[in-house]
Amino acid sequence: MMREGQFIQQNKARWESYQHPAQEPDELARRFTSLVDDLGYAKTFYPHSNTVKYLNALGANLYLSIYKNNKEKKSRLLTFWTEELPLILFEHRRRLFFALLFFAAFVALGVFSAWQDQTFARAILGDGYVDMTEQNIAAGDPFGVYKNGNRLAMFAAIAYNNIKVSFYCFIMGILGSVGTLYFLLSNGIMLGVFEHLFFAHGLALGLKSILVVFIHGTLEISALVIAGGAGLVLGHSLLFPKTLTRAASLRQGAKDGIKIMVGLIPVFLMAAFFESYVTRHTEMPLVLSLILLGSSLAFVLFYFVYYPRKVFRDKSGLL
Repeated sequence: MMREGQFIQQNKARWESYQHPAQEPDELARRFTSLVDDLGYAKTFYPHSNTVKYLNALGANLYLSIYKNNKEKKSRLLTFWTEELPLILFEHRRRLFFALLFFAAFVALGVFSAWQDQTFARAILGDGYVDMTEQNIAAGDPFGVYKNGNRLAMFAAIAYNNIKVSFYCFIMGILGSVGTLYFLLSNGIMLGVFEHLFFAHGLALGLKSILVVFIHGTLEISALVIAGGAGLVLGHSLLFPKTLTRAASLRQGAKDGIKIMVGLIPVFLMAAFFESYVTRHTEMPLVLSLILLGSSLAFVLFYFVYYPRKVFRDKSGLL
């Protein structure tokens, strides 16, 4: 067994060369095979070292490069949902996580601001909406707004609006991610103010708002955050091209971001369906409400968090 320092010195130049893209499939396969051998050696003799972490990360990027160069011939639509999109989500998991952190901070900012200033809710939601909500609360029907209007018309309007806003959120990432952060800021503050409006009338009503609103809000808000992550992918590709030219990096970031956005369309449609047809039943049993909430949350965590990692592990065998 050679020392770790000698092992690194002997292979350092080759590993660094792997950070530069190779277009030939045979060369990519050769690099990947060689790197897996190095990783196996490092795991055996230096299992807890930074060398293993470095080779794992390098291998992950190399595998994703191989996958992107592989042209799917069969079941293209199926593999998009079962392989291609999950691998893109895994590759950009850090940007998605940062979008979640930013959004959570902005929601907290909205709650805090509404708590400190009683006029803040009107500035954000508008006098008309606040007055209507206050009247509904006083009348004993705090969520009456979800019971108005034709269900089909509501579904079409809500789905269109949410998809439009999410695509704006993504596209504005071209401004170095600043535009995307603005959309996350405005929507996060709005959500925080909205929830404070109900919690200000008592804990029971606040909890009820979560049980009612998040029947559709779990999917809707999760999809908005992921759309923000897609915007950060676009902005990151522009700001940090790494070994690619800035134009090539931007094209790749836009391509990956658009695929993420396409993957969110069914989620927004389902959220609009829940808001139009299910949320209006505000007096549904607690158990049923919890089942709907839990099912939506379980789907989001499974498909957008757990499943991408599983697909990557199954495909690469690295992690």
